[in-house]
Amino acid sequence: MLRLRLAPSPTGYVHLGTLRTALYGYLFVQQAKQRGEQAEFILRIEDTDQKRGVEQAVGNLIMVLLETGIKFNNVNDLELFGPQKIKEGERIPDWKEIITKFIEGSFREYIQSNRLELYQKYARELWEKGLAYPCFCTAERLEELRQKQQTAGRSTGYDRHCLSLSKEETQKLIDAGKSYVLRMKIPRERTIKLNDLVRGEVAFNCAELDDQVLLKSDGFPTYHLAVVVDDHLMEITHVTRTEEWLPSTPKHLLLYEFFGWQPPLFAHFPLILNPDRTKMSKRKGDVSVGSYLEKGYLPEALISYLALLGWNPGTEQEVFTIQELIEQFEITKIHKAGAVFDVDKLKWMNGMFIRKMELGKLVELVIPYLDKQNWFKNVKCQMSNVKCHLERCVKLIQEKLKLLSEAPEMLEFFFHEMEFEQSLFLNDKMGVDAKIARMALSEGQGALEKIEEKDWKEEKIKEVLMSKVGELNWKNGQLLWPLRVALTGKLFSPGVFEVAEVLGKKESLTRIQHGLEKFN
Repeated sequence: MLRLRLAPSPTGYVHLGTLRTALYGYLFVQQAKQRGEQAEFILRIEDTDQKRGVEQAVGNLIMVLLETGIKFNNVNDLELFGPQKIKEGERIPDWKEIITKFIEGSFREYIQSNRLELYQKYARELWEKGLAYPCFCTAERLEELRQKQQTAGRSTGYDRHCLSLSKEETQKLIDAGKSYVLRMKIPRERTIKLNDLVRGEVAFNCAELDDQVLLKSDGFPTYHLAVVVDDHLMEITHVTRTEEWLPSTPKHLLLYEFFGWQPPLFAHFPLILNPDRTKMSKRKGDVSVGSYLEKGYLPEALISYLALLGWNPGTEQEVFTIQELIEQFEITKIHKAGAVFDVDKLKWMNGMFIRKMELGKLVELVIPYLDKQNWFKNVKCQMSNVKCHLERCVKLIQEKLKLLSEAPEMLEFFFHEMEFEQSLFLNDKMGVDAKIARMALSEGQGALEKIEEKDWKEEKIKEVLMSKVGELNWKNGQLLWPLRVALTGKLFSPGVFEVAEVLGKKESLTRIQHGLEKFN
């Protein structure tokens, strides 16, 4: 059976890189299932670094996974949270108790901090075999060593000071209550080779490896010991992660060898980079998945875009559904080089998904952003058919909308008249000066007044106004620009004909009259 895992640390927000790693793993597993293979994708919480742990991080992780559609075999009852119910940064009480209840599977325990005795057992086994040794060096000594190495222009690393201690000396220090960590004894004369699914054959010189700490003084394992023990005991067959973990892989392969275990296959994905090709970090931009969702990016767009950050389908297709990704994804087509994150490209792709969306669903997604606006709260109290009216309005902005969060600004003028300066009517390119603007409003008002209420439709409004353009022997914009400004109060908006129909005859004529009054 193919078994793959996502093993994030609960250290805060969910990074875009974490979501992409989860996506690639999910696609890899789904493809195996389509080939008729048995395959599982599991979630494991690696919370052994207690200093960096954030209590609500696991709940936030599951919230993001729920919204993006990535599923795990050992995660049940995701509806406990429900989409949009928990926002990033909010506290989820007793997360470990909740997670324990619905993260379960054939191995039952998927939270590392609940497995400490297990790691301690395997660490002691390595010690007894002579493959690990206690290190009593203080943090002060290690820092002094590091500074000396840097001053001398050498690579930093542990100098094996405690490896020379005899068994008697070691025991004496332990009996005296001296604090210690357990370090891995690297065989310096070896070369470790890895056949990576993305990078091909990679060789590592063990002489360049540090004697890694495996067990900390507080009894907690480091990532390096815990990940190997867990992956073996949970029968993980494939490990997928980003290239920043590549330098650690020879240490992990040595641990598999020390224990006499068969290592899994590895695939190291390229990093996601900033536009300046530095590693993507919070210091240089927004990297939180939850933040992008709150800004109005669709989960489908994030998934489609992240899939292409490091993977190429070999076609011209740029927008994918999750099913299309499952059908076309190949791990061998993942690039080795880092992929630059282009927020403008993501925004464009988000707009593509919005344009394809069923109108009723789009309205539902827009409403939470509108509910934050005081003007909309007032409208809801006064308008009985607000949702019906909203649907007609959203239909007019759907082609231009790129983020759900843009909707309030684009929709506000449909619900109440906007304040603006007379200068907005003027447009040199359109040939509209103050005289033309005033005349356009007057002529347009007169033409529109003649339309009967029952005929107040986009087609009729267009017919009447275009006839007036011909009668005046004007350019289209000379009449339509001032009318559109009077109706919307915006520099950019949907066209006159569509807006006038949605606003209705009475409101449209009222706004045009108010526009005329700006020239008195």
